[in-house]
Amino acid sequence: MRAAAAAAGLVALVAGCSGAEQPPTASSTASATSTATSPLTRPADPRPYDGRLPQFTPPPQAGSNCQYAPTGQSPAKNVDAPPTGEVPTTPASVAATIATDQGPIGLELNQAESPCTVNSFISLAQQGFFDDTDCHRLTTADTLQVLQCGDPSGNGTGGPGYEFANEYPTDQYPPGDPTLQRPVLYPRGTLAMANAGPDTNGSQFFLVYGDSQLPPNYTVFGTIGDEGLQTLDGIADAGVADGSRDGAPATPVTITSVHLD
Repeated sequence: MRAAAAAAGLVALVAGCSGAEQPPTASSTASATSTATSPLTRPADPRPYDGRLPQFTPPPQAGSNCQYAPTGQSPAKNVDAPPTGEVPTTPASVAATIATDQGPIGLELNQAESPCTVNSFISLAQQGFFDDTDCHRLTTADTLQVLQCGDPSGNGTGGPGYEFANEYPTDQYPPGDPTLQRPVLYPRGTLAMANAGPDTNGSQFFLVYGDSQLPPNYTVFGTIGDEGLQTLDGIADAGVADGSRDGAPATPVTITSVHLD
């Protein structure tokens, strides 16, 4: 997630069945075997590091073979995994809203860049998986400013009982590229998946309300509208419940529903 000095201060966004889904500390990214489509094939030389998210280049056959593999863990809420196989990549974006008791959070889901992720998010939303769930984690660190949601158990350990592979920006790098371990800027207004290591995406996601530094191992699958950012700003301004910079938000946040617009 960044240069050496910043790496020490990075808070994890780790998700998982045996752990919690979130953004990571330097030690929180475990290795995992990919169960979905292969990463974009690129030359062996690592891509230049400039501290930014890479420009998107469509991977071969994007969205053609999405795999939602069982984790062996019970879902935090009764839900079916999406069917495996081909999913839509058009239209490029799909509008959605997270309705919360603190105000609406409008989204543009990026179906062109992260189609398997968007397909899962929509499937969970349509099954009511996110309804009446709490956003369990607020981080207000200088280099990480996010609200994390998507776990019906409310403690950061729950998921949908399946997992799937990383998409953009991870798929813009060759496997093993050392720059995958270096931080890039996830700008304010980014919607991304939490995970417990490569290709362990489930249901937990984070909403970036302030520019944040993370390694490019967290799938970006949308953006947050201005009204939604105002909602997030109000939540962030109240801080963390225990007075620290990472924990349950002082202002409790409950998702009442997630729906397509």
